[in-house]
Amino acid sequence: MKNMMKSKRYALLLATALTVSSVLAGCGGGKSAGNVAASDSGAGNTGDPGKQVTISHYTIDSEDRTFIEKLIPDFEKTHPNIKVKVEKAPYEQFDSKLQTLIAGGNSPDVTSHYGYGGFAEYYNKDMLLDLTDLIKEDGFKAQDYNIPENLMKIYTVNGHTYGIPVNMYVTLMLYNKDMFDAAGVSYPPSDYEDKSWTFDHMVEDAKKMTIVSDDIAKTQYGVDFTWAERDMRPLYFGAEPYSEDTWTNGGVPSETHFDSPEVIAAYQKLFDLVFKEKVSPTSEWSKSVAGQNGDPFVAGKIGMSIGGSWNLAGANDFPFKIGVAAVPWGGNDKVRSTLFVDPLLILKDSKHPKEAFEWIKYLMTTEVQEKSIELSGGNPPVNTEAAEVYYKHFDGIDPGDVKKVYEGAVKYGYESYNHLITNYSQINDMFINELQPVETGHKTLEEVMPVIQKKVSEIIKR
Repeated sequence: MKNMMKSKRYALLLATALTVSSVLAGCGGGKSAGNVAASDSGAGNTGDPGKQVTISHYTIDSEDRTFIEKLIPDFEKTHPNIKVKVEKAPYEQFDSKLQTLIAGGNSPDVTSHYGYGGFAEYYNKDMLLDLTDLIKEDGFKAQDYNIPENLMKIYTVNGHTYGIPVNMYVTLMLYNKDMFDAAGVSYPPSDYEDKSWTFDHMVEDAKKMTIVSDDIAKTQYGVDFTWAERDMRPLYFGAEPYSEDTWTNGGVPSETHFDSPEVIAAYQKLFDLVFKEKVSPTSEWSKSVAGQNGDPFVAGKIGMSIGGSWNLAGANDFPFKIGVAAVPWGGNDKVRSTLFVDPLLILKDSKHPKEAFEWIKYLMTTEVQEKSIELSGGNPPVNTEAAEVYYKHFDGIDPGDVKKVYEGAVKYGYESYNHLITNYSQINDMFINELQPVETGHKTLEEVMPVIQKKVSEIIKR
């Protein structure tokens, strides 16, 4: 089983599905719709069409998530017994507010893992409703909503389904065509099979676009290589920070290797972009140019930016010509992109699971998924029919390039650690704090990584 998992974990998105299923195999947790209905006599649980109920959808307070408010009127017209209320929280407060609502007996009905905590954390905290009985009773079929079966398996544990995938993000490269043109540099490829597109090639291109001046207005950098969560970055160079049994041990690795020479060398490659090659900005410079939460790429000061495909959402408003490209090869033949497949979840304390499921099904229809692309500013749907509309959504970007980048990212993708490792919100906070002095040049990786290694081990054991 372990070897089978190993062979699949680096493959297509199917690997994501099978891996997560096995990661969580054997774990307890969750609660079925049948359990809820049996233990609560509330009218909403009966699905009585004559009784009006209100369900709540908890999400991040940002336009790419709160757009669902615009979908509510049409839903309520066709579902007169269901009212939908949207509850919001800033990204930084998403997890804490959710825990507060649940602890106070005010659990939302529908949400997703939009904060730092991922599916494994929610599952292990017994926060999720087992949707299996609900799906069976409803006759829900993923193919009716053009949801690939492999995506449905991501949130299936021991044959029980805990989430319906709604959006699929990948890691990709955005590049500023104007900056490339001014430097006389050829555009990077969108085809992941182009073996000439390497990390070193990217650095050489970045050098040609980097201009460092005493005048901040004239300074620009060639690349900003954020590439997914901080603890995933070693993987790109072939170094694995978590032991392999993470994927068969309930999202709890028996060993971590953040102080290993391989992992430290991988991080060094990325920090060398800032302090040795000087083709990437310091975090302090980025904040000075774009503000605390701004993005210097959007400000036109970065040639190439590697990050999640959610960065494409604002592409139609960028003040320069933009292209999408493959993430360059960093030395790992099988991993070049991080995948983020977001599900819609019903929380186990929902008092109206059937009505919540009706809302989820509405959001998954092709018509609504297509409409959601425009309303959200470019959220990528899992509905494959709607995805064809997504590829064409971005002004001035070749739809063929967007499709190639997506297909390549799926082929060379790796499930995001933040979905698969327990207590991830604490791990993420720790990484941000401990790596900050390295990002500002005040400490070395050799000083910081042993501390991170110790703290990760402690967090995982909690």
